[in-house]
Amino acid sequence: GRVGSEMCIRASVHSPSRVPFIIDPANAAGSWLKAHLSETPSRPFESIQSHDARFVNQVELAVRFGKPVVMENVLEGLDPALEPILLKQVFKSGGVMSIRLGDSTVEYNKDFKFYITTKLRNPHYLPELQVKVTLLNFTIAQEGLEDQLLAVVVNQERRDLEMAHRLQWNEQQKQSQHRTVT
Repeated sequence: GRVGSEMCIRASVHSPSRVPFIIDPANAAGSWLKAHLSETPSRPFESIQSHDARFVNQVELAVRFGKPVVMENVLEGLDPALEPILLKQVFKSGGVMSIRLGDSTVEYNKDFKFYITTKLRNPHYLPELQVKVTLLNFTIAQEGLEDQLLAVVVNQERRDLEMAHRLQWNEQQKQSQHRTVT
């Protein structure tokens, strides 16, 4: 894929303040996210379905052990048990950071991350949900589709150009980070 698209996705999903809720009918951002999370094999991520009856137990374990969770294929509502995660209602209990999930109080590992994805093209979420998450809409527009197709052609026909573009982008990122640090 295009480096610019990758940069947009990377910047979007690393929001420290709220849970990213990714509207992604083509599954481009979702695929990138899972590949990105797979880069840390020492901390494997959990991929769960919102309709799975065991998802609350899976989230509890991920919270306790600091594993990233990608909740996939969410429809137009979320289980109320997720409310404390969306609101980041972490508190100290006996000197340990904890969070209440359902009827359980779970030790909260600071490495826990939560991501939500949906493949719905035009979902309608209540304002009460929208204020608790960062909605990221990766629905493909005509221009974006043209960019993606161009990237595929360039990658197939002129891999050297694609690699040069990636190297240039990486160098710009390094310079940008260096300016921020100094």
